[in-house]
Amino acid sequence: MTSATASAVGVAAAAMVATLPGRTHGLGLVTEPLLADLGLSRVSFAALNFWATLIGAAFCLPAGWAIDRLGVRVVLGVVLLGLGATVVAMAGVSAGGQPVALAAPEVFFGGGIEWSAVPLDLFLLVLLTRGLGQSALSVVSLALVGKVSGRQPGLVIGVYSFLVALGFMAAFATVKAVFESLHADWRSVWGGMGWILIAFGGLALILVREPRPPEQPTDGESPWAAADYSMMFGAALATPAFWVFGIATSFYGMVAAGMSLFNQSLLAERGFDRDVFLTITTATPLVGLAANLAAGWLATRLRLGVLLAASLLILCGALAWFPSVSTLPQVYAYTGLMGVAGGILTVVFFTVWRQAYGTTHLGKIQGAAQLLTVLASAAGPLVLAAGQRAYGSYAPVVQNLAVAAGVLAAVALITPLPIPARTEDPDE
Repeated sequence: MTSATASAVGVAAAAMVATLPGRTHGLGLVTEPLLADLGLSRVSFAALNFWATLIGAAFCLPAGWAIDRLGVRVVLGVVLLGLGATVVAMAGVSAGGQPVALAAPEVFFGGGIEWSAVPLDLFLLVLLTRGLGQSALSVVSLALVGKVSGRQPGLVIGVYSFLVALGFMAAFATVKAVFESLHADWRSVWGGMGWILIAFGGLALILVREPRPPEQPTDGESPWAAADYSMMFGAALATPAFWVFGIATSFYGMVAAGMSLFNQSLLAERGFDRDVFLTITTATPLVGLAANLAAGWLATRLRLGVLLAASLLILCGALAWFPSVSTLPQVYAYTGLMGVAGGILTVVFFTVWRQAYGTTHLGKIQGAAQLLTVLASAAGPLVLAAGQRAYGSYAPVVQNLAVAAGVLAAVALITPLPIPARTEDPDE
């Protein structure tokens, strides 16, 4: 890995960590105190999160378009500045603002549609954090590392995933320390994140450089390594692999989003307190570190479909076991399984788009893939919240998700990546 590639990978990893306030994992850190402060129910908040995430997904495709035309530096800096300003504004939201009624569809549980009133300003701000953070900034990060990952992307993506997990772990540990040692409230923590993002946005506009184009392939190497052999956007969407990999990784995103937003409540149902929740939130990325590096190495030797299937089977086992978890060692083991599944799946998601479709239209292709994951993550918290209320427990809905993971693993195992038959016009 050259110094330029290493620098780009570091910037891409930092950008992905900066999406934290726009992700369910980040919002989950302040969900309980925010609900208590603003007097919101979990289903109301799940409805707000559902629509904010759903609408925010629309930022994915414009972000990919902007990257392909304006470059990474401009888009990265502008998105960071916008996300930071939004997070700072969200820290000042109040309970007495103008309400807006949002529908909470519960068709999966026979509950029809329930309308919930939530503060309009909170809804709009969460929407912007989702659109700018989870959607646009994630696309920027993925496109940057995809453009510099070279002819053997597995190892580069493994390092990138390792750095992302390390960054998230550090961020979670910092938030935990601020809550426990400084006894800060959620507004102070959220506002502090916003100002840090604004500072990073300014630095990105000044210091970040555009990634160099990939080298042309030599004889015997994959033709997808060169931009001239990149698949066009429409052709990529027509391949089964795009939808199988996109839906499978999006399913994991749905599960992770729901269980992250209500993780404290899920653990409380199993008899564990907030300290266990905070410790697990900090430790889970650590488990993912080893999985990231191992998956990056395995990606150079195994089909990505095999890795995807393996991660889904591990996820299936963890979800099926969760309703039986009752001791601290068990909850740590369950967390470890979830971390391994997430670590492998992350590497697969970061790797597959460049390896399968090339670099010329990578921004748009990854934008479409990210759109699927955002739409799925929008539904995750609602599935968990509505399921818990319908069944009186999280256990049945978690077990149903385990079955779905097993089915997706079987499909992933038999789905091949596209094989280039000819050189396509990169200019469409």
